[in-house]
Amino acid sequence: MTEKNKNLAIRLIVGLSLLPLVLWLIYRGDYYAGVLFGFAAAVCAWEYINITLKAFSPVAWLTVILAGVMPLLVVAVPFAAPKFIFGATMLVFFMAWGWYLIKGPLAEGPLRASHLLMGFTYGHIGLTSVASLRQMDAGSWWVVVALVITWANDTAAYFAGRFLGKHKLYPEVSPNKTWEGFAGGFVGSIGGLFIVRALWPSLTIVDCLVLGTIGAILGPAGDLCESMLKRAYQVKDSGRIIPGHGGMLDRIDALIFNAPMVLVYVQFIKPMM
Repeated sequence: MTEKNKNLAIRLIVGLSLLPLVLWLIYRGDYYAGVLFGFAAAVCAWEYINITLKAFSPVAWLTVILAGVMPLLVVAVPFAAPKFIFGATMLVFFMAWGWYLIKGPLAEGPLRASHLLMGFTYGHIGLTSVASLRQMDAGSWWVVVALVITWANDTAAYFAGRFLGKHKLYPEVSPNKTWEGFAGGFVGSIGGLFIVRALWPSLTIVDCLVLGTIGAILGPAGDLCESMLKRAYQVKDSGRIIPGHGGMLDRIDALIFNAPMVLVYVQFIKPMM
């Protein structure tokens, strides 16, 4: 077995082993799902800060903890959660700038403070959006929609790129991505949603086309942005928490972009249609 096929086998085994647990926690909802999303958010924040800053100050650790708390707020205090999230964002903002203003190094302070704030946001925004979707009416289905858009796109893009890929999509950022893979992912996102619609007729054809199309663009964009981050700081994987998949950011980079989009669509666009 070649090294590439061995890595694929490990990836499939680990993915299929973790998937039932993840889906069961999401199905249970409430704090079961909240803890799952909170843990993932904290890990994402930790990975981002570890990539960019390499070391952890007390403020950095507090930022990681706060990122993990954000999805839980949606479960614990759903109506007040936006206020608390805004307050936490302001707290990280002032702590980050204040820490480097006092502790230094002054020349790198603005960049490091910005990375702390971005680590907090990057860590929780996608997972807090998923937690918010889960708390809505038919929330488990909307979470499935966000996951299917992302996973179907990723899976279809991987195999289309592997067997058909010839034209590089953005080699400066991700040498392995191709336009053929992008096209396959596009079909995967929309096709995956039509499969969901067969199980959940409340999902309309318009929902499938709109969400699938936007997700097919935002998902790869999220992947490319994380690749840009890793390339800028010369790291191969964001972490090693998931064997065969790398870090948490490596696994959910596309979901971080797709989940907020689905939340905005469900809350603001769909009611007007």
